[in-house]
This record gives sequence, C-alpha cells and structure tokens, in this order.
Amino acid sequence: GGESGIPVSDLFPKVREHVDDLCVVRSMVSEFSEHTNANYFLHTGLGLSGRPSMGAWVTYGLGSENENLPGYAVINGGLTPPGGLDCFASGFLPATYQGSMFQPQKIPVANIRPGERTPELQRSKLDLLGALDKGLLAQMGPLDALESSIANQELAFRMQAAVPELSDLSGETEATKSMYGIDSPYKQTQVYARQCLLARRMMERGVRFIELTCPHIGGADRWDQHGNLKRDHENNARAVDQPIAALLTDLKRTGLFEETLVIWSGEFGRTPFAQGANGRDHNPYGFSLWMAGGGIKGGMTYGATDEYGYHAVDKRVEIYDLHATMLHLLGFDHTRLTYRYAGRDFRLTDVHGNVVPELLA
Repeated sequence: GGESGIPVSDLFPKVREHVDDLCVVRSMVSEFSEHTNANYFLHTGLGLSGRPSMGAWVTYGLGSENENLPGYAVINGGLTPPGGLDCFASGFLPATYQGSMFQPQKIPVANIRPGERTPELQRSKLDLLGALDKGLLAQMGPLDALESSIANQELAFRMQAAVPELSDLSGETEATKSMYGIDSPYKQTQVYARQCLLARRMMERGVRFIELTCPHIGGADRWDQHGNLKRDHENNARAVDQPIAALLTDLKRTGLFEETLVIWSGEFGRTPFAQGANGRDHNPYGFSLWMAGGGIKGGMTYGATDEYGYHAVDKRVEIYDLHATMLHLLGFDHTRLTYRYAGRDFRLTDVHGNVVPELLA
C-alpha cells in the first residue's frame, strides 16, 4: 500500500491508507509465551506482577499537563488484559502514577457525579478528610500510601468537573463522529470508535499516557484465535480498523500527530502453522507491531523473520529495546529514568535495552 509499498492485510483497508506513516517492526521478540507473563513483560519489563507499568514510568518522569485529569489513563473497551490491573499499576512508584480506568461510555468513570447537595458541602467534607489524613501524616512521617491517597482524593474532586466535559461529544461534528465509526452498524466498532475519540480528547487536554484495550467480541476476544481464525480475525479487525485510521487522521488535523507516539501491538505473535483445524498458537519468537507519529520514521519496515514467519532472524527487537526507544522519543535517556527501591536503582528497562536509531525520523 501507499508509496512505500508496505503490504497491508485486506482486513485493514482504512489503516492501509496511512501505511506511509507507519513504521512496521517485523522482528519483535518476547520472553514469554503465556498471556499473563507476556502482558506483565510488555507493560512493566518483568514477567511477574509488581513492577511499575510503562505508563507509570512516563508519568513519573514527565508529570502531567492537566491537574484535573490523571496523567495515565486506560480506556477499557471491555477486556482487561490477562494479568489484570497489575498491568497498569504503579508498583513501587508513588500510587499517584498508577493507571486510571475509563470506560468508553457517556459517564466513563464510576461515582463521578457529586453525591452532596451543594459543592460547598462536598468541599467541606473533603477538607475534613484531608485534615484528618494530614494529622495522621504528621504523626507517622512520610508515607506514600497516605500522601497518594490525599492527592488522589483531591484529583477525584477536580475530575467531577473535568470528566463530564471530557466525555461530552456534543461539540464534535457529525462528520468527525462518523469518521471514527460511532454510527457504525457493528457494535464493537462503535465501542472502539468512542475509545479512540476519547483518547484524542484526552491528548488535547494534556493526558500523558493513554492505553486502549480491546472491545469485547463474543468468542473472538483479544485476537487469541486458537480456532475459527478467519471469522474471528475479521471481527476483531472490523472493530478497530476504522477508528484507528480516524484517530491518525484526526491527530494530523489537530496538529498532535508529530508529538504523539502511537503504538499498536500485542504481547506476542502467532505461529505460522495451524493449531487444530483452523487456529494459531502463541509465538514469542517473532512478531510485528507498528508505530506512528511522535518522531518515528514512517513508511518503512524494520527486521525480518525466517521464511516461515516463525523466528526473528534479522535485527531482533526486544521488549526492552521497544521501551528504550519509546522513552527516547519522549525525551528520556532510559538508563537515567530511575527510582531507588529496596537498595538499588530500578528502571523500566532494568539492566537491558537499546534505542533502535533506524526507527527514528
């Protein structure tokens, strides 16, 4: 497709129109072939729970540009990845950096509507709670759980005004909503359309790190096709193709494309050979992802698997290298974004990782 000639599956006719903006890495590898461990590894750089998620690291390093919204948001289309909320946790970083869960609905956060009769009454209750917490803090000394609780309570108070405005799509044109697919006859496309449009609105408001999870598609969840591969991949692709293409178009329209890094990936790939009658098994030895915007060189492929599409054999890219490159594009030396815990300095890339310069514009 496009001037670059990068082949794109017929499952993605809309994304294909943006292929000259995509950097397709064909030589990704992971260290885990099971969903939970691989998701922890993709998100935190360790195949076990307990480490800070990449979104927590980014928010810790960059802070937030909007004091009324979380710096790290997860827009959940209906499926939390295997591994659960620990994929988005702050680990040993202060709890203010954990991912906040949003739903692609009219009211995306539970309990966001004020429960008190007047704002003054609510403010006085929050002030009382804050005074009690600060009194305890004065007795106990620095304690992250308590300090983060105070900060998160104040953020929740401010979110009661910011979130309804964020999720109110009435200011978007009908053409924009239609471009994303909010009026699609396919329900899951509607869900992912709202996710992508909500993500763009978050970006405009300074949210630092946003992750979108898969919509719930009965029998075809998470692209995990151990059977019925053709039918289920078609359904999965139909859900995300139009909204993703619309997001890329919209980021260009609003001038955000060059400063927003977009990554589309799973935690591993699939085998090139069949599993059962018409499925594929997990394959961490060679898989593809794409990146766009944010300083990435578009219209190119990088690396290759063997002739079977099984093992990465040229220019292997590890998850650590992906994290190092992401952090570089966001302005960090990945070896210097550290946090001292349990007697040593930790980082997202641990003691590994190299920026891949060929991917940079």
